[in-house]
Amino acid sequence: MDLNGVAAIVSGGASGLGEATVRQLADAGATVVVADLNAERGEAVAKEVGGVFAATDVSDEAQVQAAVDAAVATGKPLRAAVSCAGIGWATRTVNRDGVPHDLASYKKVIDVNLIGTFNLLRLSAAAMAETEPVNEDGERGAIVNTASLAGIEGQIGQIAYSSSKGGVIGMTLPAARDLAAIGVTVNTVAPGILDTPIYGQGPESEAFKERLAAPVPFPKRLGTADEFGRLVRSLLEISYINGEVVRIDGGLRMPPK
Repeated sequence: MDLNGVAAIVSGGASGLGEATVRQLADAGATVVVADLNAERGEAVAKEVGGVFAATDVSDEAQVQAAVDAAVATGKPLRAAVSCAGIGWATRTVNRDGVPHDLASYKKVIDVNLIGTFNLLRLSAAAMAETEPVNEDGERGAIVNTASLAGIEGQIGQIAYSSSKGGVIGMTLPAARDLAAIGVTVNTVAPGILDTPIYGQGPESEAFKERLAAPVPFPKRLGTADEFGRLVRSLLEISYINGEVVRIDGGLRMPPK
């Protein structure tokens, strides 16, 4: 699918993997709605790429619908939606003192990572269904979700995060099958350890990242946000990739901890 002249939405688009994706889609000619909670950074990114900012808590249906409406309001057909918004949490199911994982934090991670992804998936697809097909295949759009290796090979303390990302992986094929009727593809990216601002800067940060990269077979480094963004762009552009979960991890298989 040609991204030039279409509208796109990227949740979590103000920083990290989302920002890199926003820039890739803008470079391809899309008008991008940067959907994020960080208004200052989100507005700055949107201005830099000629896009639109929409203050968005992805777990809130009304706010996601408003972001979709903002994309439609650009006057260009909404053809692409990418879910990058997410949060992490590290707590064992039961800790060494016998204390169980608290339910509130578990629900919060599910609300943002899984329900938030589902919100953008379903609401953007509904808007895509209202557009005219772009080709003889009947294609109307493409959706890419973000999971994690944790959704496949979750580590100790990742029960909430792994559950949420495993849910994203699990929705990929049924969503692709559901949305085939309206000509919309659905794929998921499962990143390994990618270099984002979460790791900070400075000598200690670099030393920590070197330790993280040690078990990666090749290239022996962290992945980059730009590599993630380029993969997402490819999944949006190549229509015959559908219903897939694509790892981007340098061949890494996560150990227990």
